Amino acid sequence: MTKKRRAFEHGHTRKLLVVVDESPEVYCALFYAAARVQHAGGRVQLLYVIEPESQFWQGVRQAQLEEQTSEARAMFRLLRRELNNNGFVGVATEELIREGKKAEVILKQIDEDEDVSVLVLGASTEASGPGPLVAAFTGGPIPIPVTIVPGDSAIEDIQAPA
Repeated sequence: MTKKRRAFEHGHTRKLLVVVDESPEVYCALFYAAARVQHAGGRVQLLYVIEPESQFWQGVRQAQLEEQTSEARAMFRLLRRELNNNGFVGVATEELIREGKKAEVILKQIDEDEDVSVLVLGASTEASGPGPLVAAFTGGPIPIPVTIVPGDSAIEDIQAPA
């Protein structure tokens, strides 16, 4: 049994969860979430997941974590700049960096944060399919709605239905 979402209760803020990575379709998911927030209120929650790597030496792993954390912060700065440059000035964002297997971390974040009400994913335009996250969250149980944004959408097309 899933927890009750509290996003629409007094004192809570609805959050649209966007998984951040270096894929081109992340921008479509981000712009869609930002447009929804502009129209309906709330905030965009950006989640960057550092996937575990098998490593023998703890010192090497720590250096890798620090490097990936710096990459995540740089990606957040880039995404905030893209939001501002594309007319989404003032959209509230929340930035999270977690470590683990991506699908598991996403489900855990949804479970722990009762204000997360929608998972927004960008679909890859590659011939190999929409991407592993879209595949993972369209075929299995998830306690919140999933919005899938085509990865080749223009900003104007994204803003219209949002």
